[in-house]
Amino acid sequence: MREYIATFYNHFGAVRFERELRKMGAPARMMPVPRDLSSSCGTAVKFQREESDFSDFRDEHGEIEQIAEVLEKSYRVLWKSQS
Repeated sequence: MREYIATFYNHFGAVRFERELRKMGAPARMMPVPRDLSSSCGTAVKFQREESDFSDFRDEHGEIEQIAEVLEKSYRVLWKSQS
């Protein structure tokens, strides 16, 4: 399973996203945004997922700023909001 970090435009978006992931049984936890990833809000959610393709990902609430894969010593942005 791969690890990802989602950043948000506001704190409530992070809370909602973590809650939705946990309801689906996905490991997720809130954390401060890493310095290498800029964010409008200081809160991120680290989560695990089997699937690494986010090309069809839809942010229904418009709260997610970006999703990045956690690499050994860096991050790779896989999805970025069009807003």
